[in-house]
Amino acid sequence: MENILILIHTEPDGSLSKHAFEAVSAGVLLKSQLADSHLSLSIVGFNASEAAKSFNPGDLESIYAAGGEELKYSRYATDSKAIETLLKTVNPTIVIAPATPRWNKVVAGAAARVNGYTDTHINGIIANNGTIKATRWYYRQRIEVTFSRTQRPWVLLIESGIYQPYAPVTGNPAVREVAVEITDEMKKTSYVGVQEPPAGKNTIRPDAKLLFVAGAGWTKKQADGQVHLKEAEEIILEFLNLTRASLGSSKSLVDLGSEGQPVLSFLTHMNQIGQTGATPRHPKGLSTCCHGEEPHTVGWRFINERRAINLDPNCGWARGKADVLYVADAFAVMKKVNEMLKAGK
Repeated sequence: MENILILIHTEPDGSLSKHAFEAVSAGVLLKSQLADSHLSLSIVGFNASEAAKSFNPGDLESIYAAGGEELKYSRYATDSKAIETLLKTVNPTIVIAPATPRWNKVVAGAAARVNGYTDTHINGIIANNGTIKATRWYYRQRIEVTFSRTQRPWVLLIESGIYQPYAPVTGNPAVREVAVEITDEMKKTSYVGVQEPPAGKNTIRPDAKLLFVAGAGWTKKQADGQVHLKEAEEIILEFLNLTRASLGSSKSLVDLGSEGQPVLSFLTHMNQIGQTGATPRHPKGLSTCCHGEEPHTVGWRFINERRAINLDPNCGWARGKADVLYVADAFAVMKKVNEMLKAGK
């Protein structure tokens, strides 16, 4: 018999993220596949008890909350203590948690304190004849592996975008408050604030419907033999602001700055996707000026609809990797697109 625990955390304002609701859906689905199993939910963070009111008691047998000001912000010492306390209280055999930045850095260490085993980057959990199996990608998303483990508790950190989010409800379920013993020694690290780009400069939007990929061609010499970097920046930023799309790029373009070559000023290593970068899961993708340099972005397997703009109709990466290929100058095309977007607004 499996005792399943869903382990989520609140945001600093006390709300729950979409990723947290996806983890709840994963747990509810797994429970439906396992006969004679138990499903519990634990919430860590500020306003945890209030956040528990978003769940239907009929879906969860028990709800635990570890809250307080000390757990409002991400901090390894206090988060790991809260997770350890919850694991010892519930004694789960399977733990499902969202692979958020906060949980990614702390869950494995906390699980080790109760002799648990943690697997990350999980993209699926299934139960077959009572055996729980997880799937994840290896070798830069080229090989998908299905595996199981006998060690318990087994902690699974699931990626976002895999499960449909749990539909929150308004209810009043019974919540068990779990006291976490936090010492002054654990509070050596303090929260100061958040640094983020000014409004309009943030180009990374994970929830955007469109991923706009900038290839190295934007920084190369154009038809007149000149580099038009400033114009390229204006075109791209205007498109991003009009569509609220997310900006991605390849490692080759991100690395140009370190090689002394011209580079888009707003582009950083955080925009890198594919290879050793992030795994985008946007519904649509548009790759521009790829010049054969973005095979992992033009044909990225998790983008549902892939389009590319390339002057070379024989580009090996665009042909066969993109659903639609526009043989045209990206500068001219994107200028026209921006004009149409502004006219439409």
